[in-house]
Amino acid sequence: MKYMMFVVTSLEPDAEPDESDIDLWVDPLDASGKRVIGEVLAPPSDSTVVKVRGGKVLTSRGPYVETAEVICGFDILEVENLDEAIEIASKHPMARNGQLELRPFMSWQDLGR
Repeated sequence: MKYMMFVVTSLEPDAEPDESDIDLWVDPLDASGKRVIGEVLAPPSDSTVVKVRGGKVLTSRGPYVETAEVICGFDILEVENLDEAIEIASKHPMARNGQLELRPFMSWQDLGR
């Protein structure tokens, strides 16, 4: 099964980032093929929102909604099942100070297409 793992952190001023060596988590997963790809994202203030209304492409800068938490990175995991994905996520450094959201990929067949 393939899972998108969103790495979520707080925007609260007193939130302390986890200073753990992420390579201790990444390297074994990359070597095993369980982590397909992962990246850190720029802050929400660097985002661009795109939508089409009335046939016109509209863009705006910055986050679309105000929130206390933001997605700061992601990983795509290829694992046997949800239990394995949870085990992997529980060892991520951000599991201690932030949170990780696991979301399974769906196929077009799952959507009835």
